[in-house]
Amino acid sequence: MQFKLPKTPAVYVEGKDFKLADVDPNDITPFKHKPDDKDEAGPRLLKLRKRLSELQELLYAEHKRSLLIVLQAMDTGGKDGAIENLLTGVNPAGVQVATFKAPTTEELKHDFLWRIHAQTPKQGHIGVFNRSHYEDVLITRVHGLIDEKTCQQHYHDINNFEQLLLNSSTLILKFFLHISKEEQAQRLQARLDDPAKNWKFDPNDLKERAYWDDYQAAYEAAMTHCSSGEAPWFVIPANNKWARDLAITEIVVAALEDMDPQPPQPDFDVKAQVIK
Repeated sequence: MQFKLPKTPAVYVEGKDFKLADVDPNDITPFKHKPDDKDEAGPRLLKLRKRLSELQELLYAEHKRSLLIVLQAMDTGGKDGAIENLLTGVNPAGVQVATFKAPTTEELKHDFLWRIHAQTPKQGHIGVFNRSHYEDVLITRVHGLIDEKTCQQHYHDINNFEQLLLNSSTLILKFFLHISKEEQAQRLQARLDDPAKNWKFDPNDLKERAYWDDYQAAYEAAMTHCSSGEAPWFVIPANNKWARDLAITEIVVAALEDMDPQPPQPDFDVKAQVIK
């Protein structure tokens, strides 16, 4: 690990022995002992957002390095909400958000990383991926669109791709938002019950839900094959949205603190400048 992890419910994926089933999606340790008590989250998030805004400005001013944040989850896992929380108060001029859905006809004519590479953050920017290059070892594997040999090759290609980004001064943080199957059922039902949220419901989500165990296995395999100290995977217990948001923000701020971005020194004599 490149930086000291703050105390959160997040689990750093390390080694081939990691089991997703060992992570409790309801875990809020060490935040609070009562899941419905959000008193800690509000004040702490305000402080973290202020610091994140300061660090982003410094990263943008330095204009030498970048940060890539990858978010993956099962359907209803909370990627959109997590992104909204994380970027609250951040200058949008220094942020790039990319969402990856089913590849287009043009994208399918290229290698699976072609469309991903085009969306990586520029120097001085924070990039956020809502889904990512990992889709090509998740849905494709679950539905048998690639064989085991191709899947293993994709793991290798992903590791090399991420190493290229690291070599180009892009720090990578990857988050899997871990919810339970029961929590997903409640969130899907909520989208049906609330007319204002009907647009969020996709009948295809019910078809994908039938593959729950297969997706859990695919995520576990992808994370164990593609997590390193330089490009770590974190499993975020995400049944409690406030704890999810606090954990992610804590880690992102800690990583940026460790990067310690510095603004460039002026190339002119500041004291000699006179404003009349």
